[in-house]
Order: sequence, then C-alpha cells, then structure tokens
Amino acid sequence: MSECTHDCSTCKENCSDRQEQDLSAKLNPAASVKKVIAVVSGKGGVGKSLITSLLASEMQRRGYQAAVLDADITGPSIPKAFGIHEHARGTEDMLIPSYSNKGTQIMSVNLILDNETDPVVWRGPVIAGVVTQFWSDVLWDNVDYMFVDMPPGTGDVPLTVFQSLPIDGIVIVTSPQELVSMIVAKAVNMAKLMNIPVLGLVENMSYFKCPDCGKEYEIFGESKVEATAKEFGIEHTARLPIDPVIATMVDAGEVESVNADALSGLADFIEKGE
Repeated sequence: MSECTHDCSTCKENCSDRQEQDLSAKLNPAASVKKVIAVVSGKGGVGKSLITSLLASEMQRRGYQAAVLDADITGPSIPKAFGIHEHARGTEDMLIPSYSNKGTQIMSVNLILDNETDPVVWRGPVIAGVVTQFWSDVLWDNVDYMFVDMPPGTGDVPLTVFQSLPIDGIVIVTSPQELVSMIVAKAVNMAKLMNIPVLGLVENMSYFKCPDCGKEYEIFGESKVEATAKEFGIEHTARLPIDPVIATMVDAGEVESVNADALSGLADFIEKGE
C-alpha cells in the first residue's frame, strides 16, 4: 500500500472495513489533567518555549493549576526558564513533576538527566516514547491547563503528541520573516489533518519599543500576524516585542515574573474554553 494522503477519492484501497487503531496514551490513574494545549512552531528559534512558559504562568496567576510538559526533548529549555535545576523525584511506578516557585508543575528530560548539559542523542522513536511516558508515567496533580512545549516542525514528536495526547487546541508561534505564511501553513495543515483547532497565532519578536522615546521599530520587517491569521481563519492573535528585560529574566529563571499583558486576550479565550 502506498503512503496515505488522507484523500480517499484518490485511493484504490478499501479502508472501510479496517478498525481504527487507538494510539492514545493513558493518563496515570492517580493523575488528573483537564485541558491540554500544544504550543507549536513551523521552525525553531521563534520563542515557542517562552510563549509556553508565559501562558502557563498566566493561567497559574489566574488561580488555575498549570503544568508544562516539555516535549522538546533535544532542546529542553523549560526548567531553566522556571529556575528549576534539581532532579525530578519518582517511585517504581511513577514520576513526580517538579514545581516552580509559583506552583506550576513541570516535567522535562533535563529533570531526569544526570547533568542538565548532557546532550540527548536518541533516535526519533525513542524520543517520541519519552514524550508519551511524560504523559502516562507522571503524577500530574489536578492540572487545569497543561501546555505542551513542542519541538519545531511536523516530525515524529508532534505526530506522537497529536495522536497520543488529548489535545484540545494548539497555539502557533512565529516571527515576522518572509516565509512566515508558508511555515504557519504547515502547522495549520497538520492541525487540520489531526482535527485539532488552532486557538491563536502569536508573533514573537514583532517589534522593539525604544525605552527613551516609546517609538516602535519593526526590526525583522513589517508585522504579518493579522494578515496571516486572516488567511488561515485564526481568530486570536498576539504580538510580543523584542525586550532585553524579558531575556534577562528568563535566563535568571524568573519567567513567572515577566509581564505578559500581550497574551492576556489569548489567555482569556483559552480560559473561556470556547
């Protein structure tokens, strides 16, 4: 059988009699997670982990129990952003997530490595397996909103997450470069294939605001977030500036203290669950 294109009109195979395989991973019986939102990007270096951390911190600030599942196994930056450096604890049957200063639950491969600077030199299936274990083997404690920090692109791990976890929606993160429309299209089309709604589009590094005069400079070119959102029917957008203060705070493990007013509208939409 040739590779499936998901277009049944072009296929000679008879799939109607085939039983659909359930690829979903089971949550630990003692755990509880209500909403799962994946934060994705078509390419690396756009600040996806920052947006993940800010959204989780915002929901925690609003009185919900937030969590971050760090699915970016080869580039795990979530623990550093939250100032967590100790190893995660566990028993023979489960792992216990680490907690940030404000109470956000975190699980990342950097919390189980001998040294947080050790490289993860694993093949795709192994990496994907670790991600599902972070869902199934971790004692997530009454989580209202879990944000999954995805690796960039549409490869093994994103596919595993979309098939294995009960994703309620995705947030796409991009930057104002020329190829943004094509890159966003890849993420949108993958979400459509998996029947997962796109909750919002966030343009990071959208502009720089001069601290002296207050003028905004679009260093990486004119913002395309509104036009791109309209093109793909994405209702909610946000623009985050280039801000050295944010970078300094994240490097210091103080992402929970960053002002994330630019994401408040998107957080409102996620909170309403519409």
